[in-house]
Amino acid sequence: MENVEVEVPPFFICPISLEIMKDPVTISTGITYDRDSIETWLFSSDHKTKTCPVTKLPVSTDPDDLMITPNLTLRRLIQSWCNLNASRGVIPIPSPKPPVSKPYVEKLLSDARSPALQAKCLKRLRSIASSQNGSTKRCVESAGAVEFLASLVNSECSTSSSEDMGDDFNARALTNDALCILYNLRLTESGLRQLVRGGQFVDSLTQVMLRGSYDSRAYAVLLLKSMFEVAEPMEMITLRTDLFHEVVQVLHDGISPQATKAALKLLIHVCPWGRSRIKAVEAGAVSVLVEKLLESSEKRICELVFMLLEMVCQSAEGRAELLRHGAGIAIVSKKILRVSQIASERSVRILHSLARFSATPAIVQEMLEIGVAAKLCLVLQVESGRKTKEKAIEILRLHRRAWRNSPCIPASLASSYP
Repeated sequence: MENVEVEVPPFFICPISLEIMKDPVTISTGITYDRDSIETWLFSSDHKTKTCPVTKLPVSTDPDDLMITPNLTLRRLIQSWCNLNASRGVIPIPSPKPPVSKPYVEKLLSDARSPALQAKCLKRLRSIASSQNGSTKRCVESAGAVEFLASLVNSECSTSSSEDMGDDFNARALTNDALCILYNLRLTESGLRQLVRGGQFVDSLTQVMLRGSYDSRAYAVLLLKSMFEVAEPMEMITLRTDLFHEVVQVLHDGISPQATKAALKLLIHVCPWGRSRIKAVEAGAVSVLVEKLLESSEKRICELVFMLLEMVCQSAEGRAELLRHGAGIAIVSKKILRVSQIASERSVRILHSLARFSATPAIVQEMLEIGVAAKLCLVLQVESGRKTKEKAIEILRLHRRAWRNSPCIPASLASSYP
């Protein structure tokens, strides 16, 4: 449409996308937009205030209050104009599909309770949830899909033994479909809280991560990440140790970059609460994090790894595990100035924790021999963050007696030793 040299009537243009409207709808403020554009605007996380783009008046996104009315007159005008200008290269707009209604979703959920219709209904719900239509997602959620899908996963996990879920194709398929739908719905905060409440669904997702398919395990950790972002502190303090084991295992297996980032963010979110740091260390998180740094060069993953590693190194157990790993100190030091300013700052903080609280004579000597002191001197010579330099200076001064005149520090860097 953009390449057609024909003047388009201004009232055919959507105020948001500035393109001709394919499905004009009028919202509660009286302004007409293209359906896809206004629903993307209203249901996008980038627009938390939920206002009309033109009038700036508030607009409710509650499915029961949301007023999005098809502007049939304008649609007919646009279609007629397109037909009249077809000879000039204007492509006619197709008639839009009718939006999914709440009664239709409720009927699907009701039918899905029948074992004979369950697979078919879940397939249809999965198709609906995968659409980009924000109001459709809220419609599905408000129709009771969250409760039904969670109960389906809970039921499959409670009735299947460890061997059964791995071998029963139907059980795995149903669980995968249910988790896929829940994830694609991009649930509201209230929907996510509903999943956290009581802890049963969290336990079920732990089982899915233990014995589900790769896809199901990925959906499980993605859902858990979103759920814990809205969970109450007490709900994170009481998390079971086996959940940490399974999240760390997902991280170890590298199911997908998306699942890896979700697992890291999940652990970062829960580690400040209770004994979560210790649980993560006991689950083998430190070793897996070091391995991630050794194998990954992706900036965001490295930054998340350093954020989590800094958290667990605030505990004696975490520091001990990092020191026990043969490549622990070396890889933390090596990544300084090689990833990003954020990663460098957190790397230096980790070394600062080790230097202050776990620096035995043997560790101090090891840090010197593998180049930690030299790298910190380099930090002082190059352009880096103020906080990074302050921490580097503190570490170098802390072990000045052992490091200051060592031949392990090149002469070009020794001059910058504080």
